[in-house]
Amino acid sequence: MTYVVVLDYGSGNLRSAAKALETTGVSVEITSDFDRALNSDGLVVPGVGAFAACIAGLKNVRGDQIIERRLAGGRPVLGICVGMQVLFAGSQEHAQEMHTGLDQWPDVVELLDAPVLPHMGWNTVEAPVGSCMFNDIADQRFYFVHSYAAQSWSLREDAHYVPAEITWAEYGSRFIAAVENGPLWATQFHPEKSGDAGLALLDNWVQIL
Repeated sequence: MTYVVVLDYGSGNLRSAAKALETTGVSVEITSDFDRALNSDGLVVPGVGAFAACIAGLKNVRGDQIIERRLAGGRPVLGICVGMQVLFAGSQEHAQEMHTGLDQWPDVVELLDAPVLPHMGWNTVEAPVGSCMFNDIADQRFYFVHSYAAQSWSLREDAHYVPAEITWAEYGSRFIAAVENGPLWATQFHPEKSGDAGLALLDNWVQIL
């Protein structure tokens, strides 16, 4: 049976993410164990709360090393919400200082330019044609809870990088809603809170494991 780890590094929504994944028929474990997370068929990195706190929690369980090693070996990783944001170079959260991220992608997470924050509720997305992540669900709505997001994409598409497919959404300003980048997938929204569409997205991810 396919084995998926939901990485426990002190961030919330672990149980709901695990329950949603179980509907796809995989075996799911919530753990911070280095070897189990490293060697699982799929790794989910959830995230709720402040960017800097999530980075600190990840490094405390060597999550940064787990993610780096998995991606170097082409092993799938799925980031959710702040678990997506930490994959960027940094965040300007709270505008006090630049918080350094895991730098899998070079852009920076910034405050949304919207009259009401946080962005909380259902929203449509603009998925690229042929997206594996949004197979059969590109016209659906997904559940967002966030005030910050990456709003640009500048990763060079050349022989040294795996081409990425970027899904966009809009709330005040245009922002990145999801990324498919080889073995690294991520969503700004919460698939585990997005009803049937979110479960279908998780099933699409499981199909690549």
